[in-house]
This record gives sequence, structure tokens and C-alpha cells, in this order.
Amino acid sequence: MMRTFATSTALALAGMTLAGCATAQEVPSAASPQVAETPIASGPVATQNGMVQGVPSDAVEGVTVFKGIPFAAPPVGELRWEMPQPAASWDGVLVADEWGDNCVQNPAPQRFPVNSATDMPDSPGTSEDCLYLNVWTPADSPSENLPVMVWLYGGAYNEGGGSSPFSQGDYLADKGVVMVTFNYRVGSLGFFAHPELTEANGASGNQALGDAIAALRWVQDNIAAFGGDPSRVTIFGESAGSAMNAALVGAPPAEGLFARAIAQSGTFQGLNIGQMVPRETAQQRSLGAAEENFGTTSLAELRALPAEEIHANIPGQGMIVDGRIIPEDLAITFSQGRQLPVDVLVGSNEDEGSFTAIFGPPATLESWQQGEAMRWGEQAELGRAAYPVTTDEEARFTATQPFGDNMSWLMRQYAEWQGAIGEQSYHYYFRHDPPYDEGRGDLGAAHTGEIPYVFDNLCAPRTFPGGSSVELMCGNETEEAFADQVSQYWVNFARTGNPNGEGLPQWPAIGQLDANEVFVLDADSSGVAEWFGTTKADLYAAIYQDRVGGPLGLE
Repeated sequence: MMRTFATSTALALAGMTLAGCATAQEVPSAASPQVAETPIASGPVATQNGMVQGVPSDAVEGVTVFKGIPFAAPPVGELRWEMPQPAASWDGVLVADEWGDNCVQNPAPQRFPVNSATDMPDSPGTSEDCLYLNVWTPADSPSENLPVMVWLYGGAYNEGGGSSPFSQGDYLADKGVVMVTFNYRVGSLGFFAHPELTEANGASGNQALGDAIAALRWVQDNIAAFGGDPSRVTIFGESAGSAMNAALVGAPPAEGLFARAIAQSGTFQGLNIGQMVPRETAQQRSLGAAEENFGTTSLAELRALPAEEIHANIPGQGMIVDGRIIPEDLAITFSQGRQLPVDVLVGSNEDEGSFTAIFGPPATLESWQQGEAMRWGEQAELGRAAYPVTTDEEARFTATQPFGDNMSWLMRQYAEWQGAIGEQSYHYYFRHDPPYDEGRGDLGAAHTGEIPYVFDNLCAPRTFPGGSSVELMCGNETEEAFADQVSQYWVNFARTGNPNGEGLPQWPAIGQLDANEVFVLDADSSGVAEWFGTTKADLYAAIYQDRVGGPLGLE
């Protein structure tokens, strides 16, 4: 990646000593760099690795953007599949006006529909040299101590980037936070367990989580220079990014790196109820794919192959119980109250599974009934009570509902676990149906559908599968007002651990809600409303006990 450096005497004037950032496996506290009261916009800003110069936001006046700051060494060559190592320091001033490359992933046409991280007109390239982060700040000086929000993108652990247009931080920064996005390794370059790695390091398999921890350590060490408060860091993410930040809440190496977490449609279990994959199982799968496709399982020989071939031929495992970052199935950690003591705001969307209707033929009564054993296991009777289906039409209507209901139950469980250890905890249910372009198909409150509202950015391209209409929403007074409401809840939570604020419908904490109450986000009527019913709640509680609680010996 080609970067621009400007010579400057500011480094000497700042009087700071450059030091590499900590690795993900070792996260000792490091002294913050000496902060000069030079205006941030005119800069440069001193980080522990060197001086950086930002550029004005092209969307919001008064916000300064710093693009493509390295937070770790390029994970290439002998560092492929290692936990992130310290970034190299630099002389002069890094002009942070270009996005860093995204991590290796599939662009269109290998990925359908287009990949919002790689296929936009101004998307950066992709490479293994991808561990860069971006900062948006409204601060004039380092002394402002604003809350910090750090975004983890989704993408099924296989794609995404910190520069994706829909998640750029201009508008959240305009609401008074310092916003950070970063790249983490995806696919089998970011989730790869191998016995040689395990023998050398005592663990392997969650390299992407290591990237997240390294980025959060960078935030702790440097964000004060950008006007951020390192004691008020909130991580937030959607889908795989939500699952990763939920896992970080249970990860001992992440202790002290953030105070709050927002999980949008995903917990450490992923999107469905189930146990986490152990490292040994993940190793067998990775080695099997390597042997089948490359005729070798040697770590050195695999490191010598092009990264694109690795990504294409060895499936990514997603998060696993690796033995260090995640030392045990996190259902054990959370049920026993040993997760990190951080505030949480968690939830999901009413029509999370609507996009699944595009895969395969429409459901029929016969196909619905034939799927009972796979869907409900031992709980078929409870399943029939929760989803009474008697016709083909009812089957088509009902078929996509369990995906979202299962997820909503998981998010509720997460909120209750965090509330049980005395932390501020809030649960939402996003029910707003955005407009869709004619002919596209109305997916309702779909998976990823809340993201434009969270970022208060209805004019950016959407990410799959939500696909709501940019044309019908950008500038629409009702939609813009709702985006302002949702994003303000998120910012308030980042500021204080409580989403409530002046002019917003009151959002009770989880302990103030009845069993079948939930806080609904909807442009027409945000507020406390009925959840999905006790029959469904009983069904998913029973499935959880069958698939997770019982096998793990949890009460």
C-alpha cells in the first residue's frame, strides 16, 4: 500500500518516544503519548508510532477524518496466521488521506450481490497487508474527552472492511463521539487453527479476534490525542461483528479495553442456538481442506502460497474455543457470571430471516413438516404450538420466522446474563419496515436493516441482505427523524451507559421489563411493547437446554 509522508519537525516538538503497540496476546498498559494542544484539524496528531495528519470530512463540516493508520504489522510471510505484532514506527508525518487495503476476500462476481467493502467506486484494494484503522473526530483539541465508538463489521466472518460506505463515521462523530473503524482478517486467513500454531503459541484459530484486541489496545494508547476518552470506549457491530464483540465481552485478554458493548443481531453463539466449535474440530477441518486442495498440511508450505488461494480453498471456521482468547465455550462463562463487567445494549430485527426465502423453492406444508426434526429436535410439540402451520400459505409465511425469533431469544438471554452481574443492560427489537424500491421485494425489518439508522446515514449504499431504498429514504423526513432517534440512543449509551435522553421515548433496562415485554424501535411508535410471546420463548429455552445447557452441564 502506497502512503504519503510529509517531513516535519513536529515529532521532535511533541517530545514523545515512539513505541510499538502491544500484541493481542499481551496487552500491558502503555503510557499515552504526550498530547499537544494543537488543533486536531490542522494537526498533525501524535500517536505512539508517529505523527498523522487528517483531512476534513467530505460529508460533515467540523469533523476530521484519519484514514489508513496502521495498528499492527502486516500479517504476511512468517506472520501469516500469527497474532498481530507491533506496527513499525515512522519518521515525518503520515498524511492519512487514503483507506488501507481491505483484507483478502471475494469481490464481485465471486460474491453476489456486490461486496460493499470492495465493489464501490472508491473501494480500496484487497491484500494481506490490511491491518489499518480509521478515525473520525469532531474534537478541536485532545482535551475534549469525548466518548469513543469502535465498529466491528459483519460479513459472515468472510468479508467486510472498515471503509465500507454504509459504516463510515461522519454522522456519528457529528453527534459528539470519536468514531473508529478497523480491518480484521477474514475467512481462513482470520480464523485458522493449526497444530503447529497451537504448539508454538499455546492456542490458534481466532486471529481476527486478536486483530480486534490489537485495534482496541491502539485505541487505549492513542485515542486521547484525537479528543477521545479511553475510559469510555464502546464496541459495536452487526451480525458476525456483533458475535465478535459479544465474544470479546467474554474474553479475558480484552479486559480493560472497553467499557460498553452494543450487539446488533448476533451473540458469541453466532446467529443460531448452538455450542461453540472446539479448536481440535476446527484444526481437523482446516487440515483436511489443506490436504485435499494443496496436498500439504505443512504450515511453512501453506504460508508460501498466495493468500487468495488460501482464502478460496480453505474454508474459514469463524470463532472457536481457541484456548486463550476464548478459553471455554462462552455459554459457560456467561451463565456463571465470569464475563467482563461492561454495560450492554443488544437486540435484533423482526424479519431477520426474510432474505432466506430467496434460497430454494417456497416452503409448503409438506416441506415444513418434514423439517420439524432438524428445526426443533426433541421439541417438536413445542414447535408446533409456537408455529401452528396447517396450509401451504401459512408455511410460506412462517418459514422465515424461526431464524429471527431464535436470534431475538439469544439476544434477550445475552441481555439478561449481563443484567444479572449488575451491569446496565438494554434489549431492543427493531420492527421498523423501511421502504424498498419497486420490484426489489419487501424484506421488512431485515437482517442489516437497522444499520443505516444506527449510522444516521440513509444516503449510503446498503449492505446485503437488507437492501432498503436509498432513493426513497435519503431526505425522507420520517426516515431521517427515525435515524436521528436510533443513532442518538446509540450515542447516549456510548456516553453514559444509558441510551435515554431528552426528547426520546423512555427505554427501560432489562430488569424493568416483564418477561414478554421488549423495547421496540419503530418510526411510528418506539417504546415498550409485547415481545413474541411466551410460547416461542418456552420453545427456544427448551432448545437451548437440549443443544447447549444440557451438553455443557449448565443449569
